[in-house]
Amino acid sequence: MKERPSSKLVRGARQESRRFRLLVIVVGFFLVSLTFVVVSKPDAILFGLSGKLPADEAPASILIQQPVDKAPVVASNKIPTDALGGDPKVVDDEADVKPKETKGGDEDGSKVLSEPDPASGMTEPAHNKDGSGHKSDSDMLGEERKDKEKKVTLPTVSNYTIHDADDTSNAKQEGTSNTQQQGSKPLCDFSNFRANVCEMRGDVRIHPKATSVLYMEPEGSQRDEVWKIKPYPRKGDEFCLSHITELTVKSSKVAAECTKYHEVPAVIFSLTGYTGNLFHDFTDVMVPLFTTASEFNGEVQFLITDMALWWTIKYHTVLQKLSKYPIIDFSKDDQVHCFKHAIVGLHSYMEFTIDATKSPHGVTMVDFNRFMRGAYSLGKDTAVMLGENPKVKPRLLIIKRHRTRMFLNLDEIIAMAEGLGFEVVIDEANVSSDISGFAKLVNSVDVMMGVHGAGLTNCVFLPQNAMLIQIVPWGGLDWISRVDFGDPAEMMGLRYKQYAIGVDESSLTDQYPRDHEIFKNPISFHKRGFEFIRHTFMDKQNVKLDCKRFRPILLEALDNLNP
Repeated sequence: MKERPSSKLVRGARQESRRFRLLVIVVGFFLVSLTFVVVSKPDAILFGLSGKLPADEAPASILIQQPVDKAPVVASNKIPTDALGGDPKVVDDEADVKPKETKGGDEDGSKVLSEPDPASGMTEPAHNKDGSGHKSDSDMLGEERKDKEKKVTLPTVSNYTIHDADDTSNAKQEGTSNTQQQGSKPLCDFSNFRANVCEMRGDVRIHPKATSVLYMEPEGSQRDEVWKIKPYPRKGDEFCLSHITELTVKSSKVAAECTKYHEVPAVIFSLTGYTGNLFHDFTDVMVPLFTTASEFNGEVQFLITDMALWWTIKYHTVLQKLSKYPIIDFSKDDQVHCFKHAIVGLHSYMEFTIDATKSPHGVTMVDFNRFMRGAYSLGKDTAVMLGENPKVKPRLLIIKRHRTRMFLNLDEIIAMAEGLGFEVVIDEANVSSDISGFAKLVNSVDVMMGVHGAGLTNCVFLPQNAMLIQIVPWGGLDWISRVDFGDPAEMMGLRYKQYAIGVDESSLTDQYPRDHEIFKNPISFHKRGFEFIRHTFMDKQNVKLDCKRFRPILLEALDNLNP
């Protein structure tokens, strides 16, 4: 039976309908995809037409995988460790939070560097290898164009504007002369035994996603430098630096396009390291950051590698005083940030100090002490002058400890101090949550005393001419204690007194016989390394102060308050 023409027409129409629907679906999908690309990554289309390099592609192809010849650019002047006498670290304060991981099963062992940490080592400084310069295979040059900018307001403590690069604009900023600003000065200085620092003026492009910082060279320039830097001031501490992100700083004639323009300088540093221990919060970050960034009076942009959010929250008051702009987290940023001035790493010298002869613009520890008191709005600028205020009792703060290096006769010490005319305040140096409150307490006193430990770092809040008294445990720790707190205190404009306890004041007499070598020659045990020193002389020792022997120290403190 033959099929009727009408049924053939119906079947054909159905087939055509299916084809049409399929075509509509394919075309629709293509249009949606094209719309997404145009809206989200317009330079992916423009690149093929204009020859511009897309920001997302440049790091993998040009900045990272480009073959280079390894030839040194600048030879740093290495400083022998022995000549420096080592770079001691303070024993950790019991008030800080424990790390997530420990080394060798010891609960106070080596650090997990991304968390608050109660343990710090005491290693001598070594020297990182100098940066090397390499020849590039690419001679690609950027094209000139006019800047077309639009303002973007970001949420921050102080709202500010940055310039978002227009899709049709060139990445090169107007009015920037790299050769005139940078000159022949190398991009980085690796000569400091404690910290490497790179500083660039000109067209600087920072691409966090590529962990790179590029200094754009003009046509005809012969500069060809590549440096590897970990922006944390513990040079030579391999354990610490193994947890720090390495950045590539190089001169180049090819780079990704700018997506964000900044009118203020950039400072790049890391927060992982030993942060979480109060002493290291200051010696590794706070003091170096102040030294590096204070000259900008808040007009500076911080970019942090290895972000520790809890740390920025804890010290938000200080960070907001140093920078008016929201912090850029390297690990969560995919923009290409363009600056006219950038510093990678922080200027740092010895422990908890500023070398005014080397620091930018000559800032000092007196300036730092003033800055810290101002940051927390502390009202007491100078210690009480008893001659001018005979009815006022000088205030003495005794730092109390609970786990290690405790005062075993605290009540006797308090009674003696009160008998001399002090108003005694007892508190723990736990500022994990309320650093502002503890800062106000410290600032209200005229004398602060405590056994060697990170809690003494709070001397940064003391008023000028106040006195810090450090009790040094038995074990040949006088020099370390002096370097960690004595020198910094005096450089801040404070008075300092160090009291080394005798054998009879140490609880070690309950653990070892009196004729033991640990009492005859404690220095000989230092060759066993810091772990032994910390375990024996720090973690296992408490102090029973000889009040009769210690009394002259407090009398001297009174004399200093009554010149």
